[in-house]
This record gives sequence, structure tokens and C-alpha cells, in this order.
Amino acid sequence: MNDQGHNKPGQYPVQGAGLGLRRPIADQLMANPPEDVDFMEVAPENWIHVGGKLGKKLRFFTERYPFVIHGLSLSIGAPSPLNEQLVRDVKEFMAEHNIRLYSEHLSSCGDDGQLYDLMPIPFTEEAVKHVAARVRRVQDILEQRMALENVSFYAPVDSSMTERDFLLAVLDEADCDLMLDINNIVVNSINHKYDASEFLRAMPAERIRYFHLAGHFVEDEDLRIDTHGTPVDDEAWALLQEAYALFGPVPTLLERDFNFPPMDELLGEVRRIKELQLASGRRSVANG
Repeated sequence: MNDQGHNKPGQYPVQGAGLGLRRPIADQLMANPPEDVDFMEVAPENWIHVGGKLGKKLRFFTERYPFVIHGLSLSIGAPSPLNEQLVRDVKEFMAEHNIRLYSEHLSSCGDDGQLYDLMPIPFTEEAVKHVAARVRRVQDILEQRMALENVSFYAPVDSSMTERDFLLAVLDEADCDLMLDINNIVVNSINHKYDASEFLRAMPAERIRYFHLAGHFVEDEDLRIDTHGTPVDDEAWALLQEAYALFGPVPTLLERDFNFPPMDELLGEVRRIKELQLASGRRSVANG
């Protein structure tokens, strides 16, 4: 599936290295807006219809940085009716803040109620058709394409298909884009014993819009928990470098949700992303 070197012109909504904007670090970032950060991302559910001081904080950043948004609660794989009002709210939010892309988790987070957790979808042909139909409806309402993220999971509901084949089938059936999470590949490959490089090479280059990179918790030698609360580990850095070799310097966002380190340490990881991107670009020129 990898179509190395054949990325579509203008397929990336942003460029370079990004940082997830979280409320606990917003004041520090406002006091000294980092030049190392090329774009930012927020979860729209945390900011839609927010006014006052918090609304002004968000506007401070959206006026200075390109933005993408990554949803938490659309529950694209749930059996319950699609929350079309949320999609309409997202569309309005995107227009208000000039947001360049909306992505969501390829997961479920509730049925009759909100679970506030990301649950796996059964890896079945029936689920492919169900999810794809919902994604197409979202894209119709938004009047633009959306991207889905490969998610971490721990206890598969139904493994009639592999994670890789399920993801590829949904992307194809829905004709939507991919926001590829590098850390989730590492976590899942260890927890479910598959080859991370093989999974990466199967991804469709023409659908990739940007990458996520984050840290995870080592529960045991064969169990990793996707936390976004630790520094990026060596395995994820190595897979990111491999991804750049395969797909070029794809825009990459650093996720950190809690246990925030000193700002220079956090931005050091953003700078490391940029260094790997630059090195990848130099190798591409040299090999060209």
C-alpha cells in the first residue's frame, strides 16, 4: 500500500513540527510563543462554545499558528446514532478559527452514554461498512475530508481481520484520510506481537495528512500503555525516523497530556522532530 515518493501536491494541511495545546501549559506558551513550533492542535470538544478568558487564550494561538483539531468523542465506531450536532459544531469551530483539518480516533467511546475512554471497534467486514458510512456522512456535513487515527487497544473485540487490514479497509471504503500515530504502532506492535515496520510500510502514503508522536508507559516487557504522559521513547523515535525514510518529512505533532516537563525540555522534543525531518529531507536530496 505504501506509495513512497507519490504524495499528492498540497496533501499536508500544515508543515514541520507541532505541539498539542493543553490548558496547563497555555500561559507559559502565551508568555513566550515558541518559534520552534510550526503548528498546534486542540481537541475541539474542549474549546467549542468556550468564551471569556479561555476563549481569548485560544484566539491568541489561532491567530499566530496554523491549527488542526483532533476529536475525542465523535465515537465513529459506535452503534448509536451519529452525533450530527457535534459535527455541525466542529464545522462552525473550524470556520471561526481557520482550522485546517479535523481528525478523529478510529474507535468507539460510548453507546447510550459517554464512556470518556476509547474502545476498540470489532475488526470485521460489517464494522468496516458501518464506520465508513458514518465517516462519509461526517464528510458530507463538513463539506471536506476528515482523517482517522490508528488507535491503541488492549483487548480486541473481534479479530476476524487484522488491525492493519481493518484500518486500510475503512480508509478505502470511506475514502477518507489518515492521521498516523507513530507511538500507537509501537504500543500495539508490542502488545499484540506484530512487526511495527511491516505495519508502517503498509500505510497508504497518499492518504497521510500528519503524524502523532507521544510517550507511553512500560507496564511490562510485553505490555505498553499509551499515556501521553512521558517523554517519547527510543522505539518511537526510531520508528518515526523510519517513517520519514518511507514517506518523507511528514508534519508531526508532539502530544503531551499531563506530567508536563519544563518547557525547554518539552520543546526539545519538538526540536528533535524538526532535526529528524531536516535529516530526512537532506537524505532525499542526496538520493535524488
